[in-house]
Amino acid sequence: MPNNHLFTSPRLGFRNWKNSDIPKMAAISGDPEVMQYFSAPTTEEQTRQFILRMQTDFKERGYCYFAVDRLDTGEMIGFIGLMYQDYDVDFTPCVDIGWRLKKSAWRQGFASEGARACLDFAFTKLKLESVVAVATCVNIPSEGVMQKIGMQKVKVFVHPRLIEDERLRDCILYEMKARDWKS
Repeated sequence: MPNNHLFTSPRLGFRNWKNSDIPKMAAISGDPEVMQYFSAPTTEEQTRQFILRMQTDFKERGYCYFAVDRLDTGEMIGFIGLMYQDYDVDFTPCVDIGWRLKKSAWRQGFASEGARACLDFAFTKLKLESVVAVATCVNIPSEGVMQKIGMQKVKVFVHPRLIEDERLRDCILYEMKARDWKS
């Protein structure tokens, strides 16, 4: 596949990260509007560390929050993918699905299209039993994506990594089980 895509959806290609993605992802993760549901925008060095962790996880597990390219333009628009999580809550360890896209890619259905492709990859190729999604309760757009792709709301919980942040500590947990997945 072009650009070494592991898999594609109708409009998107999913791949491991390249070092040349660092400045592009740093611009996305450094945008205060993109990061409005997180504690703060990230620096280029934090983005570099994030991409290094994604490359390592991909090598060890066969998945990560994948770099995502538009197939029509080749433009890298952010990430959509899967991540092993083991922070201290009652539903971990687990694999979660997440996304972060540049503003110019918003409201075009890319997040839901890409998330569906990643769920299909999770259940058909990785043979996972379930995938969860977590977002802060104030992140209504991400909750909308979770609902649109057919995930089911499990609960609201206090995120242990956000406990000191009154605006962000309450999070929602959604889940899709392999037995309920229809590709």
